[in-house]
Amino acid sequence: MPTLDSIDDRIAAQAFRRLVRHLRHRTDAENIELMGLAGFCRNCLSDWVAEASGGELSKDAAREAIYGMPYGDWKAKHQGEATPEQIERMNASVAKNRADAELDAELDDSFPASDPPTITQPGG
Repeated sequence: MPTLDSIDDRIAAQAFRRLVRHLRHRTDAENIELMGLAGFCRNCLSDWVAEASGGELSKDAAREAIYGMPYGDWKAKHQGEATPEQIERMNASVAKNRADAELDAELDDSFPASDPPTITQPGG
């Protein structure tokens, strides 16, 4: 069974570009709504691209690559004022992201210590 990390980079890149094109087309899906439903938005995606570039792409360059135009232009054309309800949903969703990230970090830290000595100590 394939895992996420075993998917060929060429295939993953095609899927990524399709996702970005889909988000460019669906300007009606505002970032605040994406954040409220999924805990990420176009800005998150562009931040991940900038981080993955290891400094090759600035935050602004990554945003332009994701939005297909300067972020300020996209925001002026497509982004409305967030309602209090949208902000509340976004905050609740982002809190889940932090909880998941904290759990992942705790699990990563605990695995070597929680493994039985027979696994962590050869011949033990």
